[in-house]
Amino acid sequence: MPARDDLAGQRSISEQDRSRLLLEQSIGHHFTDGNSIKILQNGVQIFPAMLEAIDRASQRIDFATFVYWTGNIAERFAEALAKKARSGVPVRVLLDSFGSKKMDRALVKDMQVAGADVRWFRPLATWRIWRSDKRTHRKLLICDDDVAFTGGVGIAEEWEGDARNPQEWRDTHLALRGPAVTGLRAAFLDNWNEAGDWHFEKQVAEPHRQEANLSVLVVRASATIGWTDTAAMLRSLVSLSARRLRIVTAYFNPDDKLVDLLMSAAERGVDVQILVPGKYCDSRLSQLAGHQHIERLLEGGVRLWRYQKTMLHAKVMTVDSHVAFVGSANFNYRSMGKDEECSVIAISSELAEELDESFLKDCEVAEPYDLQDWRSRGALLRMQERCSRLIIEQL
Repeated sequence: MPARDDLAGQRSISEQDRSRLLLEQSIGHHFTDGNSIKILQNGVQIFPAMLEAIDRASQRIDFATFVYWTGNIAERFAEALAKKARSGVPVRVLLDSFGSKKMDRALVKDMQVAGADVRWFRPLATWRIWRSDKRTHRKLLICDDDVAFTGGVGIAEEWEGDARNPQEWRDTHLALRGPAVTGLRAAFLDNWNEAGDWHFEKQVAEPHRQEANLSVLVVRASATIGWTDTAAMLRSLVSLSARRLRIVTAYFNPDDKLVDLLMSAAERGVDVQILVPGKYCDSRLSQLAGHQHIERLLEGGVRLWRYQKTMLHAKVMTVDSHVAFVGSANFNYRSMGKDEECSVIAISSELAEELDESFLKDCEVAEPYDLQDWRSRGALLRMQERCSRLIIEQL
């Protein structure tokens, strides 16, 4: 039994320090101090910030993405990376073979001719099907040791604009400065080295400490059998909540354990609200598979919203108004077990408040799920839901 002084010490710890320690011991990664984070909303903010960072880079650029499709922004990124490579800056580009299969190969050739090193992650043409099924879903851009970006955005015309209509997707990204930049570069190198010759990185990364002094945890999760660090992270964040939990996810298809934890949070008085895509969704099967949990969650007091303006692609969570999460991971089977992900957790009331305000704004153009209406949904929809569950672990 702990001594009384030990128990008193635990009671006197600040809420933010307690959250930090609990997350470190449950996820197995450590926070770093001395960081700053800028939240970027939609392509209108995200793409200019990333392109500016590429333009300013003078030492090295590391870029990895799951989605690289088509459109003006796809050409602009390829041109920007090629330009830096021609100027002598080392440029490494990592593309997921499945997520970026629609990419114009002429853009790849342009970058390579300019001197950029381009690799494809887990090519699809292989007899090892189990390997092809596990993708890198990470979105990373690290410029010099100054700034790094991660979040939900892909390089395609779907993300351009400011989510004003169905052609402009809604997403959230972040720009990170400080020691945690090293964690994002490590996530890049993890996948980069698998996609080609492995080498030891000899250039020392020395990101400068930032005056904002945020505590940041980088969670790099790799595909495995069972659950990944992403599953541990999502479960831990839900379990940590004591008052308020806000979740934004593009693909809501959680496993039973995560649903149980959401229910437990609501039962202990946590205000749990979840925002998911509505009529605009690029993966109807994933949406249908997640329907199996909606009635139970609504009965348990969880509030769910359907975003109606355009495709909602963000992956965001806030806990008790002082823990903020932004990354590539969704509340679905793929993120928790099959895909390589990278996410950032920050202990910051300011960031959590900013993300909570965005949540409220998004809910203004969302429809709440109604329990009675949901119970009366038609037989055809119920049949589609049952069929989608046959491939639930792929979604």
